[in-house]
Amino acid sequence: MPNPCFANLLAVLEREVPARSTLFEMFMNAPLYEELAAMEFVSPQDDVSELRLLIHAFKNGGYDYATVRSSDFLFPRGEAGMKTTRSLNEGSVIHDRKSFEEYPWPNPDDFDSSRLERIAPDLPDGMKLAVMGPGGVLENVIDLVGYEALCFMLVDDPELVGDVFAEVGKRIDRYYEIAAAYDTVGVLISNDDWGFNSQTMLAPEDMRRLVFPWHEEIVSTIHQAGKPAILHSCGNLSAVMDDLIDGIGYDGKHSYEDKIKPVEEAYEEWGHRIAILGGIDLDFLCRETPENIKKRASALLERTASRGGYALGSGNSIPEYVPVEKYRAMISVVQEHRS
Repeated sequence: MPNPCFANLLAVLEREVPARSTLFEMFMNAPLYEELAAMEFVSPQDDVSELRLLIHAFKNGGYDYATVRSSDFLFPRGEAGMKTTRSLNEGSVIHDRKSFEEYPWPNPDDFDSSRLERIAPDLPDGMKLAVMGPGGVLENVIDLVGYEALCFMLVDDPELVGDVFAEVGKRIDRYYEIAAAYDTVGVLISNDDWGFNSQTMLAPEDMRRLVFPWHEEIVSTIHQAGKPAILHSCGNLSAVMDDLIDGIGYDGKHSYEDKIKPVEEAYEEWGHRIAILGGIDLDFLCRETPENIKKRASALLERTASRGGYALGSGNSIPEYVPVEKYRAMISVVQEHRS
């Protein structure tokens, strides 16, 4: 396994050809982390030991970075029912102006991010951390208000909607500002699902009015720290890709589904303007044979080899239901290309 070299991911995000084939995954799952790292989570778990395991797992998987959370900052919300899946209306806590004013808005500065510094001795030479957020601006607003309630509130109380977005947006921006200041951090991932399979979750004009200004702030904050910004966002974003690339200014885009737009098509349409990350559809990854997975992954690396701006990985993440042998088939082609 070659030593990690974060310069490869930087080259991808600059839409250049990296020195070698490069992998990208936003996150995986605990059993896979343990298998890749050849170690178990300690119990009771502390924040540095958790980061240490993630670093070992990503390094042994062939990645040039490890994805982590910078602190335990999050927005308190009500109880959601099922743990594996839930309604977008569950757990909402803001229903009107009164509940908005009574909500215990958290302060990112009250949460300890020093693990990003304390882990430095465990970070291999050439490796950096990729900091993801506590969900994104739209995701957290939906969690706090409820999706259907938000749609009604857009008509019934647009001023309140704007205030909720402002309170969420400025706190997430501050979360990234704190994280971006650490030398161990090389890239920051804004994870905010914006769409369904057919369209954005809010009308494009509402996305531009309420959601995108805060993403512009987040990207500006990250760029001011001299670091690239990646958007992980699920759904059909075709109507707002120009906003994402030219307006907001993200350096890379992650999350693709074949039934929306296969990553091969996304690369041809947008790859000359923004880095394309991952894209091996999760359904494909689960259902296809290891041989077909390797064939598609190899073809993607060949398609992008001379043009750059691409890192191989799944279309979304690696949850526990993805067979480990299928995941290993996907990443094995990078090792073959590197040898």
